[in-house]
Amino acid sequence: MQLKAKTTFKTLKPTYRKDSIKQTDFDRFTKALGVFLDQAEKASQSSESEEHHKGLLADFLKDAFYKESKNYVNTKKLKGNSEIDLAIFQGKSADSKVGVIIEAKEHSNTSEMITKDNLHGKAFYETIQYYLYEKIVNDNHEIKNIIITDSYQWFIFDATEYSKLFYDNSKLKKHFTQWQKGLTDSSSTKQMYEVIGEMVKQSGKSITGTYIPLKDYKKYIGKDSKEAQKKLSTLFKILSPRHLLKEETTNDSNSLNKDFYNELLHIIGLEEVKVKGKKLIQRKSKDKRELASLLENTIVKIDSRGTTNRLQNIHEYGNNKDEQLFSIGLELCITWVNRILFLKLLESQLISYHNGNKDYAFLHPDRIKEFDELETLFFEVLAIPTKDRTEYTVKDFPNIPYLNSSLFEPTELERTTVYISGLKDKLPLSKHPKTVLKKESKKEISTLEYLLRFLDAYDFGIEGKEEIQEDSKTLINASVLGLIFEKINGYKDGSFYTPSFITMYMCRESIRRAVTQKLNDALEWKCETFDDIYNYLEPSNYKSVNEIINSLTICDPAVGSGHFLVSALNEVISIKSELGILLDKHGKRLRGYSIEIDNDELIVTDEDGEFLQYGFTDKGNIKKDEQRLQETLFLEKKAIIENCLFGVDIN
Repeated sequence: MQLKAKTTFKTLKPTYRKDSIKQTDFDRFTKALGVFLDQAEKASQSSESEEHHKGLLADFLKDAFYKESKNYVNTKKLKGNSEIDLAIFQGKSADSKVGVIIEAKEHSNTSEMITKDNLHGKAFYETIQYYLYEKIVNDNHEIKNIIITDSYQWFIFDATEYSKLFYDNSKLKKHFTQWQKGLTDSSSTKQMYEVIGEMVKQSGKSITGTYIPLKDYKKYIGKDSKEAQKKLSTLFKILSPRHLLKEETTNDSNSLNKDFYNELLHIIGLEEVKVKGKKLIQRKSKDKRELASLLENTIVKIDSRGTTNRLQNIHEYGNNKDEQLFSIGLELCITWVNRILFLKLLESQLISYHNGNKDYAFLHPDRIKEFDELETLFFEVLAIPTKDRTEYTVKDFPNIPYLNSSLFEPTELERTTVYISGLKDKLPLSKHPKTVLKKESKKEISTLEYLLRFLDAYDFGIEGKEEIQEDSKTLINASVLGLIFEKINGYKDGSFYTPSFITMYMCRESIRRAVTQKLNDALEWKCETFDDIYNYLEPSNYKSVNEIINSLTICDPAVGSGHFLVSALNEVISIKSELGILLDKHGKRLRGYSIEIDNDELIVTDEDGEFLQYGFTDKGNIKKDEQRLQETLFLEKKAIIENCLFGVDIN
């Protein structure tokens, strides 16, 4: 059996590689790594026992990641005298399931340790036995990774590789079961290792794993260079719980950031309750309501003006005055919050494009102090071409682009009832019990200041830089905001939205089959699978294949927020990139970039695997190659949206 070795860079999921690391976490890791490598070297020189090396390894993992975590790190007893050298458990005790199996060898034990070129060693066979024992005897299906190390060399295997090669091997599985029950000639572990070893030698297969020459990283510790930071941050991510235990994170497109979500509801004046198994969003109970919340502020203003009488469809908002005031007020608040959250993403992108220049931060309480100024931003800045803006708006809101979007046009409900400028500015709002603004001394602040400071306490724009983050801001990406949009907009009936991993899978399977069939029908090809398309592709038919793909019709009959169609859009772009037929506006192929889908996002990397960093040079010039790529993607998305994607919904 051969090792197909991957580097740490190639191992990490792109969306995790894009995330930043908090400085305090990074410092703790590098300190623990330095101590571990020094102690491992001393232990090797003094010929310390394998148990001693195992202890050093356990201390390193605890000090770097697991000392105060929910994961227990220790040995795990198996059959007889056998035990897993080290395990990272899924819970806080040995009673929980093993998540990571670790086989630790002393550095001088070369007879049992594996190498990149030779997997035939006892260390490898032991991990296979441990894995089978956990799966078969302990019914453990939560193992995520397997590690083999002699402190200096680390081999990390995804548990899916062990499942495919060993657990799914019926002959090996049967022998292990009989051996474990004492039905074989010998019940010794040595006999089991021999059977596993023989099977591994004769398999003729390969196994994919990550190889890390850990000792080589010592030279980067304490260095400030970009290379050192990149090497160590990638190593940090590989050994972190997020990767080794495949932990769900707050920035996962399938998981809601509950702290962000709950505090945003508080500022609006809402709360989430469970009714008959459904989580519904409702107006806070009377004893919890605050006049300063966006919703109550809006309801009071609508009621005092009597503007509900102007609505011809008033009964669509409820059966009585209270229901009507709530529904109208909430629809207005949702519109305003949607705009503000979108602008927070825009602000972050502008800062990122301009290399961190804070002059592009326009959504800050020091700049916007009243609701009237927020309305000016909506309708007199973002909705107006730059050349047509007034001298006042250009002075107060420079560097903000024109957005040709209906999002910044007054809605009919605003025209009829109240604009955001009509809200009272100075009403104090109490902070959420678990507020992110812990450093703020005041217990109450005005609603607008609270909202803007709350948003500023999160990071909307550092994603994609693979850098060390100086502060402790939590990242909120567009996918997480999408989940929040969906939750709030579906407040009436506890709407259920298809998780991203499902939409991604369904779109991939269905659209690739549809593309294959379309090309067969139009060009009389005989492709049985999507992969067969490569056999027919040639430069002369790139344009026609593009046009055929653009003739797809994809409809979501219950479109909701459009989540499914966004996954479909990403899949079509990914297909064109894989086939190498993404063409710019001049009909020339886009080369030198790879576009793939991860975590329901389009990930664009160059030939070296580096992420696309769209922006300006230090001299303020546009990067031509990146502009061509962005323009191509924009035009492709525009064509697909206009011609291929359709959706309807009762709401």
